[in-house]
Amino acid sequence: MASQDVLSQTTRLASSSALLQVLFRVVTFGLNAFTLRYLSRELIGVVNVRLTLLYSTVVFLAREAFRRACLSGSTKRNWTKTINLLWLTVPLGVFWSVFLGLVWLHLLEVPDPSVVPHYQAGVVAFGLSAIIELLGEPLWVLAQAHLFVRLKVIAESLSVVSKCILTVILVVLYPQWGLYIFSLAQLLYVSVLVMCYVIYFVMFLGSPEATKKSFPVARMTALLPNLVEDETFVNWKEARLTWSFFKQSFLKQILTEGERYVMTFLNVLNFGDQGVYDIVNNLGSLVARFIFLPIEESFYVFFAKVLERGKNVKDQKQDDLGMAANVLELLLKLVLLIGLTITVFGYAYSQLALDIYGGSMLSSGTGPDLLRCYSLYVLFLAINGVTECFTFALMCKEEVDRYNFVMLALSFTFLCISYFLTHWHGSIGFILANCFNMGIRIAHSIHYIYDYFKESTYRPLAGLLPSPFLVLIYIISGVITGFSEVFFCCDKGWMARLIHISMGALCFAATIFTMFCTETKLIHFVRSQ
Repeated sequence: MASQDVLSQTTRLASSSALLQVLFRVVTFGLNAFTLRYLSRELIGVVNVRLTLLYSTVVFLAREAFRRACLSGSTKRNWTKTINLLWLTVPLGVFWSVFLGLVWLHLLEVPDPSVVPHYQAGVVAFGLSAIIELLGEPLWVLAQAHLFVRLKVIAESLSVVSKCILTVILVVLYPQWGLYIFSLAQLLYVSVLVMCYVIYFVMFLGSPEATKKSFPVARMTALLPNLVEDETFVNWKEARLTWSFFKQSFLKQILTEGERYVMTFLNVLNFGDQGVYDIVNNLGSLVARFIFLPIEESFYVFFAKVLERGKNVKDQKQDDLGMAANVLELLLKLVLLIGLTITVFGYAYSQLALDIYGGSMLSSGTGPDLLRCYSLYVLFLAINGVTECFTFALMCKEEVDRYNFVMLALSFTFLCISYFLTHWHGSIGFILANCFNMGIRIAHSIHYIYDYFKESTYRPLAGLLPSPFLVLIYIISGVITGFSEVFFCCDKGWMARLIHISMGALCFAATIFTMFCTETKLIHFVRSQ
């Protein structure tokens, strides 16, 4: 597949994934607002922090390393061995589910049954849901490697919608069921997700479309573990790379979900405060997750396909190298501007957003300050996602192993800082610790990118330097909206709120207009893709 075709399909995948993430976040956003009126903060805290952490940890530790290793390189490979390797995620998932389930049941604080009923059933259900989802992992990797955009969008959309419909029905009719509600909804979600992939491949394999595309798998039985005559069961190069990524993924999970581990294991916040933190966290990450995560996932595939892992700039195809450098520069500029916009406008509109969403329960206390800090954290997330996706796509096994030591030290430092900052400044300490964590990771990735391109004429890190005039507009907008919040928000009535919103809209329009005038190369890239 030509590099330009890969770029085109990758961009489609990123944009479709972004739209999908919009659906996820908006639905979750609305679901939280709805359930707040029927369920306790404590129940929401247990579901969204404690049980979701169990599920995400099992799934991440069981499959993340396999995904990164098996999506590296060309699609022209021995897919039988790759599929054999991917099936190892299932026994690995069973191990983590049983082990962590016992920890969640016997070593962690058990919620009061009168406030959060059926906790044990919730732990079992969320652990089982992780195993069910891993059954579809070979299908997911095949679809992702061949850029099946619509399949991912349809499968995940149907699963999310099904989960939400069941949750709403059960919350309205049987609120006393407690965690049974979310356990059944979670099991439905993963079942629908896996069945969508299974049904698609049953219909696709052997069809004229599959033959036309020379798809490497011809029948469903080939998606099961198969012995290759006179050959090894798996590709040992992929297996060794998986092991390297596994050691790294263990540490990355601690860094990604660090605040939830601190909340879960060290009890620095009660379940009610955890519920409020999670709601604010979901609101703060709304834009970050539906834009930055799809970009990171999709362009990791692009960089891994266009450039060869472990080779320096002189050994790469120069046309592909130029394209990759140009795309990296423009992606950095794109996420930087999105992050700056969220940081600047998020500061002045955090309290208003929380007041509209959850009333005084969220807009009073630490809620607004927490969301303001999260607006700054979004900027770090934006830059880190792109720099790391390029770095991980190019690192050889030895470089990945060396980076694991960096991650180990960073994980320990992050957990210590989270603990102390939380005792000093409550839940805001989690966001400050995350900013520190992301800053170190960004510095490492920037250093890697600089060293990688220093012997070439390409300077993709220039994407981190916005136009000075645009920076000036950001500063002016921040000052204007800050004063607007002081004078018009948020206890002076709806007319004052509308004035505050209007001031923000004018400043936002001026910022977008300036972008179009100063960042013409980026605008052309976005429009052309």
